[in-house]
Amino acid sequence: MTGNLSTTEIIMHFSLFTPLELGGIPLRNRIALPPLTRCRSAQPGNIPNDMMRDYYVQRASAGFMVTEGTQIEPRGQGYAWTPGIHSTEQIAGWQNVTQAVRAQGGTLFCQLWHVGRVSHRALQPQQQPPIAPSALPATNVRVFIETGPGEGELVAPSEPRALETEEIPQLVELYRQAAVNAKQAGFDGIELHAANGYLINQFISEHTNDRTDQYGGSLTNRLRFLKEVVAAVSTVFDSGRIGVRFSPLFSTTEEDRVYLGLVEPDPAETYLTAAKMLDEMNIGYLSIAEADWDNSPQLPESFRIALRKTFTSVIMVAGRYDQAKAQHVLDQGWADLVGFGRTFIANPDLPERLQRGVALNSVELSSLYGGTAKGYTDYPTIDD
Repeated sequence: MTGNLSTTEIIMHFSLFTPLELGGIPLRNRIALPPLTRCRSAQPGNIPNDMMRDYYVQRASAGFMVTEGTQIEPRGQGYAWTPGIHSTEQIAGWQNVTQAVRAQGGTLFCQLWHVGRVSHRALQPQQQPPIAPSALPATNVRVFIETGPGEGELVAPSEPRALETEEIPQLVELYRQAAVNAKQAGFDGIELHAANGYLINQFISEHTNDRTDQYGGSLTNRLRFLKEVVAAVSTVFDSGRIGVRFSPLFSTTEEDRVYLGLVEPDPAETYLTAAKMLDEMNIGYLSIAEADWDNSPQLPESFRIALRKTFTSVIMVAGRYDQAKAQHVLDQGWADLVGFGRTFIANPDLPERLQRGVALNSVELSSLYGGTAKGYTDYPTIDD
């Protein structure tokens, strides 16, 4: 073939092992560790610890890593033992992590998280009701509360309290301060958790937002909170170092254990409109959490194509990906980064295993949430 390669032909040459640039940061490959809740922070105080440091360092050969969901304030917690980014001790704990990851040449963003209504009074300051855009309880989901040292149980979320209009700018400021804290902790950037039915998603969704002020009603109004948060954190990090995670579901499931978010009446319109807004705000990437329950449907090809046309920066996808499926979405130009969740949990040296075609370890399901180093930092590498 002679002449210049077309855009499509150039995309076809990308592989999982092709370098990429994100927000001015060179990424050594397109294999990502997506945000994965592991509930291993030190207590009391939800403080990142040495075991968490080791976990991220073990996986630093990824081109890109995002921390587990990290609550921006005490009210943002929905599960016991998840880390925060709002106290001095938490910032110091994360500094220990980021310095060790950087020493390995890794890139690590902090996922800023607020669960909104997906919480329980037992997790809230003074056992107050969780906060939410509207006083609509979360159903078909469980939260995890501590019942004793190292012990807990799954319970239904508590009924939330609707935020007053004047409280919303205060929440936006909490996100900005969390970004300041993340920068102080040494993170390369941040990801806003706007997926899975948590706070930002609750503002966006027709199912969870029945407000009548400027934050409710039209899609433009329902996206206003996200827009204000992005604008606020963009005063701390360059917008190219900011990502937003969505879970644009087009169907759901009756399985109790699954909670990937909310199916909008018109998911494509909702998320393509949001993507256009974020593209105009010049954020660095969109992270798309795809359905990952057993026999879950594929994300519609029409949506992938439309999203690629709408959002011009990096797109990251995650959800039941193996190497072949990951390469396919790269070949089609639908994504630039691919997150491997449970596969990366069980295979800390995943990039090397994929490149060399080495068999993969299986994940130990019983140790996914909470516990010790077992099932966390003790998975064998190729050299073990």
